[in-house]
Amino acid sequence: MKVRGLVWLAATVMTFASVPAVAVEAGSWLVRGGFHSVRPKSDNGNVAALAADIEVDSAEQLTFNITYMFTEQLGLEVLAALPFKHDIDIGGANLAETKHLPPTISMVYRFSKDAPVNFYAGLGVNVTLFFEEDTKGALAGTELELDTSVGPAAVVGVDFKLNDRWFVNADVRYMDIDTDAKVTAPGLSLKESVEIDPWAFGLNVGYRF
Repeated sequence: MKVRGLVWLAATVMTFASVPAVAVEAGSWLVRGGFHSVRPKSDNGNVAALAADIEVDSAEQLTFNITYMFTEQLGLEVLAALPFKHDIDIGGANLAETKHLPPTISMVYRFSKDAPVNFYAGLGVNVTLFFEEDTKGALAGTELELDTSVGPAAVVGVDFKLNDRWFVNADVRYMDIDTDAKVTAPGLSLKESVEIDPWAFGLNVGYRF
């Protein structure tokens, strides 16, 4: 099985290596669209009053990003998405859910100018906007509010050129997402910090203008 996997990998690399290299010039736009799976870290916080752990579940959604190249190797990327929806478990029970948008701006550096397989990496800032927070189960009837998060973000990715315009892409992202969660009701007021800090894994199709 391992031998077959190595043969497949070698064949894939040789296939893309045979594609004529096309330089990404200064002033080029790279547009990608696909989907990402957002995987929060396992330990997201604790509700001290309930002696219960907080866990934010994973979610998948359609995403897109656009990069403007200032030079052949340095560019500015903007990432956007349709709203992600996450279930929130407290003490092992699904007691809440929320939607969020994760707009992210990053400076990215491409390690090759005109290779058919091009790796890149970048650093930037993520702003996560939470909305449509809802509670259920033991928390039904209470009000949940999650504050906007602003934090650093990082991305590494690779573009595989198909021809002079089209390419496929895979990337891995890390986002530092922390928020204050407030649960309120008559006679009840809870406030806890929630550290989501997810990894996001994406597959995309891209086009160069």
